[in-house]
Amino acid sequence: MADGYRLYSAEGSGGVAVEAALTLIGAPFEVIEAVSFEDDAPPDGEAVAKVNPMRQVPALVLASGEVMTESAAILIRLGELHPRAGLAPGPDDPRRSAFLRWMAYVSSAIYAHYWLKDDPFRLVPDAGQHAAINQNIEDRIADCWRAMEAQTRPGRYILGDELTMLDLYVTVVSRFRPRRQRFGEAAPRLAEVARRVDSDPRLAALWAERYPFVDGWDRLPA
Repeated sequence: MADGYRLYSAEGSGGVAVEAALTLIGAPFEVIEAVSFEDDAPPDGEAVAKVNPMRQVPALVLASGEVMTESAAILIRLGELHPRAGLAPGPDDPRRSAFLRWMAYVSSAIYAHYWLKDDPFRLVPDAGQHAAINQNIEDRIADCWRAMEAQTRPGRYILGDELTMLDLYVTVVSRFRPRRQRFGEAAPRLAEVARRVDSDPRLAALWAERYPFVDGWDRLPA
């Protein structure tokens, strides 16, 4: 799109956080479905390789043609490019340091584990070890959410009473396995924020289409 963004994303992926951000910003964008993280990924998963040789989503093509990858970096940059949307604290905002800290933390301490969790064969050829590896990863993810919970003081949202890219990021990543139940146990205050973002009417259609809940599977307990 010459006058907007082109986003390589996939249903149920971290790219949905970028879709949510662009929806709130109100910027025109085109989504190119590029499922590349499953063993039976369709051929269109190769589409993202044209812009990201790592074959990972999200990948965002800016109006200038420049390509950005890494969900946290994309969200931070979109916040800078669209300051009127109010989704990212500016350089002089006292929340800026915490914003950058926790965006990087979710990316490196939590999201990064899914490269191995999605396919343990990437590093461990012995399938007999995969169950233990999966359990250890899930335990580590829960510990990381617990640590973030202990070091934040959410209001309506994580950094206070205004929604930011960080809330969108946590809401989406917390839907990854081991799903919301364990996230809610490890980080109940963060879970309250995620529930609030889940119910934002501006995002209702997006969640239903791009990251739907399945009853009894992913929804936070009331």
